[in-house]
Amino acid sequence: MTTQHNPLCIITGASSGVGLHTTRSMIDKGWHVIMACRDTEKAASAAKGLGLPTGRYEIMHLDLGALDSVRAFHAAFRSQDRALDALVCNAATYLPQLKAPMRSPDGYEISVATNYLGHFLLANLMLEDLQKSPSARLVTLGTVTANSEEFGGKVPIPAPADLGDLQGMKGGFKDPIAMIDGKPFKPGKAYKDSKLCCMMMSRELHARYHARTGIVFSTLYPGCVADTPLFRNAPRLFQKIFPWFQKNVTKGYVSQPLSGERVADVVAEPEFGQSGVHWSWGNRQLAGREAFAQGLSSKATDAGRSRELWELSVGLVGLATPGHLPGLSSA
Repeated sequence: MTTQHNPLCIITGASSGVGLHTTRSMIDKGWHVIMACRDTEKAASAAKGLGLPTGRYEIMHLDLGALDSVRAFHAAFRSQDRALDALVCNAATYLPQLKAPMRSPDGYEISVATNYLGHFLLANLMLEDLQKSPSARLVTLGTVTANSEEFGGKVPIPAPADLGDLQGMKGGFKDPIAMIDGKPFKPGKAYKDSKLCCMMMSRELHARYHARTGIVFSTLYPGCVADTPLFRNAPRLFQKIFPWFQKNVTKGYVSQPLSGERVADVVAEPEFGQSGVHWSWGNRQLAGREAFAQGLSSKATDAGRSRELWELSVGLVGLATPGHLPGLSSA
């Protein structure tokens, strides 16, 4: 058994961007962090480059795009017999220039596989570990582009997030199916759809497990982190213009360090202890702006649709019967 006196947080995708800076902010708050990353060498270099104090973090391999890797990560963590105080579902891939879908090792479109299905499996596997903490939180990164209640979610380029009737998932979500709605492949929309699924996942986790476990389930949008490495696969001109546009036109720009502080606050601070909430600081970054509970679109809050997505996802990742997850206490 590993002895750990600081509260413990797992952050996925912590080798760069929001995840890396959240790691630093969590350490500054007195937490110990497990950086769960696909590229562990990159994570080690990034941690050293940011000056993270040794002994306050550790790095574990996790490739969210591969379901076997998610299970292996969980098994390795479970073998240490540690209480988990927080899980931050942050990692994401964005591949807007793909002409044809890239597939995960399990045969699923890679954006949905990595951003959503991997996190869906991880979150469900870690529920029992989170129950060991008296005040656990599971925080998931959302995005404005998948929330049609906000202007950014209405932009029709390449298309707004829309899961349709979940026809792609109902059809098994393998070749030749690449989109959740079963329609032709659009890489940018696949990213938006995956993030909509993540926000629906958090609401469904809240509905199913908050009253039973006391775990706080929430999502957040920290603002537009326009220069994050998430955009490294976007066209070069976009990478140059987008941060300028967000800083000078929309005023929505948020730096990577500030985004990390905001995520860490949602994980650790008492004022963010409400479950079932989507936290936001608004589309325009104003001095002294406080976080508030942002409404989500009907697509994200439709309870029946969220249950249907959950049950289809259970089948795709190979979990047990919905509502009967092995090992989860009913306390």
